[in-house]
Amino acid sequence: MNLRLILKLAAIAGVMTAISLWVGQLAYTWMPVPASEEALLVDHLFSFLTTLGTFIFLGVAGTLLYSVLFQRAAKYDEGDGPPIEGNLTLEIVWTAIPLVLVIWIAGYSYRIYDEMNILGPMEHMHGGAAIAAPLTLAQATDAPEAPEAPEIIEVHARQWVWEFYYPVANVTSTELHLPNHRRAKLTLTSEDVLHGFFVPAFRVKQDVIPGRSIDFEFTPIREGTYRLRDSQYSGTYFAAMQANVVVESPDDYQQWLTDVAALSPQPGLNPSYDEYQVKVENRDNRPGWKTVEPAPYPLVNYSGAPVLPER
Repeated sequence: MNLRLILKLAAIAGVMTAISLWVGQLAYTWMPVPASEEALLVDHLFSFLTTLGTFIFLGVAGTLLYSVLFQRAAKYDEGDGPPIEGNLTLEIVWTAIPLVLVIWIAGYSYRIYDEMNILGPMEHMHGGAAIAAPLTLAQATDAPEAPEAPEIIEVHARQWVWEFYYPVANVTSTELHLPNHRRAKLTLTSEDVLHGFFVPAFRVKQDVIPGRSIDFEFTPIREGTYRLRDSQYSGTYFAAMQANVVVESPDDYQQWLTDVAALSPQPGLNPSYDEYQVKVENRDNRPGWKTVEPAPYPLVNYSGAPVLPER
């Protein structure tokens, strides 16, 4: 391989790298605005995978295009190609590179997943994360000051409505409120079937399994109103099982708890039940599978604002 060819390949690799890095940075704009610490981790991983995937795509597609344009057989040449047998160096290279890439991607992905601390299937099977060993006296003495306790909120899922309970203030709501820049610890339960707690702006999703109480943590970092969805197909009206997630300053959050605690229980929001009532009023009795009747409006201290259609 002469020097001229090496320089040409190096220049092509440099251009491919620049384009890949640009596409990787562009990938940040393909997602909703990140509103949690976990979202930043996921976006970094997505950008990394996009950069790597773009480089591989350019390399493969570029090689194919070059072969089609400049390595074609003559017009009436129907002969076989040269009888080239195995090349040990080439075989080592095309085995080693994918192996390194797979290990790199797996290691980086696992580190992000571990930092997010989302329960996997094995933790569910064994009833939660492993119990940590007790600290020794020396470890307890040298331990840093404990961080602020997370805000504990119970999340109850049923067909097809979300209900949130704040045990500190004894408040219930069909709209999830969270203090900004404070760890939220949700206790997820399902009263009937498998549901999925999913907030796209937070990049977090956790299955809610019937008969189990699952602790799920994340940290909001951006004030605003976001959307909670049911990520699992839980029945007829699962698409209507949505709720607003309001991230506000800690002071506004505490004020909201105080104000809401003084309110009397009232029917909360339940779009699925509204849709079902329209069907009943219209006497829509078309033949087909029996529709499960949605849960009635839950009695809550605060119903919240209706979920607005996405643009």
